[in-house]
Amino acid sequence: MKLTLVMALTADGKIGRNADHFPDWTEKADKKLFMTLSKQAGVIIMGAKTFDTLGRPLPGRKHIVMTRSPDRVSPWENLRYTNAAPAHVLGALAAEGHDRAVLAGGGRINYLFAKDGLIDEIVITYAPRLFGAGLDLFSGPVEMSLALTDHQRIGENTLMATYQVLAAPAPQAE
Repeated sequence: MKLTLVMALTADGKIGRNADHFPDWTEKADKKLFMTLSKQAGVIIMGAKTFDTLGRPLPGRKHIVMTRSPDRVSPWENLRYTNAAPAHVLGALAAEGHDRAVLAGGGRINYLFAKDGLIDEIVITYAPRLFGAGLDLFSGPVEMSLALTDHQRIGENTLMATYQVLAAPAPQAE
């Protein structure tokens, strides 16, 4: 199962002002890239706070929403809530026949997958914004070696960079 972290960052490295910040601060090209990558993968994994800012699942993709509230029930056919460990989530998706998934944040969920060495690729769009303070890509310490495999300008002012994860730490207890 290939897991690709897809995130937009401000020029000062933030993924949002706070956990409730609606992701409306990127250019249309960034949104189009996310739509393309997530539809190609067929699965999006995100945290409950990230999902709640969207309010509904995006069409044409399965959504796995990580939550600490296992009693949440989805009214949508293409959305499943889970409190399972990241490796278990990926294993269950693979058992269902999925071979790719997009990891879409937030920082806590990104950290949980990163600390277990489960991220294979990272696609970052750098947006022409500064927040000065806010949420980091990972909510905890993460160490990875990366190789730049692609970069390009998308939209008028946005850069996209794709990195292959070369080495991630061995899974750690939290």
